[in-house]
Amino acid sequence: MLVHFFRVNRFFFIPYLLVLVVLGVLQWMYTQEQLMQWVNVRNSLLADQLFPYITYMGDGAFFVLVCLILLIYNWRIGLMCVASFALSSLTSEFLKKIVFTGSPRPLKFFEHSTFQYHIIKGLDIYSYNSFPSGHTTTAFAVFSLLAFLDKKKWRGVIFLLLGVLAGYSRVYLFQHFVEDTYAGSLVGTISSVIIYLLMYRWVMKNENIAGN
Repeated sequence: MLVHFFRVNRFFFIPYLLVLVVLGVLQWMYTQEQLMQWVNVRNSLLADQLFPYITYMGDGAFFVLVCLILLIYNWRIGLMCVASFALSSLTSEFLKKIVFTGSPRPLKFFEHSTFQYHIIKGLDIYSYNSFPSGHTTTAFAVFSLLAFLDKKKWRGVIFLLLGVLAGYSRVYLFQHFVEDTYAGSLVGTISSVIIYLLMYRWVMKNENIAGN
């Protein structure tokens, strides 16, 4: 069943694996400080206008909205969404507040640095509890689940792109380091994989949702 699941959803998992490998290599070659500086200096007026909105794809309210829509469409699918939201959020909060509590965010890390970092005026920038990125966790949890449920599996690439954009927005907005978003994507995706595999038979009862 597990092999079949990954094969069916290969349009999501294969490019996601490539993203993980590339970012993993970059984090092996460069420090988190260097990666943050690389992203931060590549700012633009257009990106400053777009990313504060793109980052909302990783907001808990967005996940809740998706769950409500799915509950209306099919209450079983909606409950799967709620379960994914609960597992991914609780895992992220446990890691953020208990295991890696107080981990400095970029603003705190560069507080006494000579690096002239770029931040968007009027944006609330946090200082602590950086690891993992909660927004990236949420984005990957919701978009990976949608990819698993979608009958048109090729759209898994699109869902992955949306998750990557949400994760990149957290680095661009100076809220998280690359490692925070990297870990957040894993927490979110793994949470949805677990929930889907545990609940899909019950959800698919008398349904034909994902072609499984």
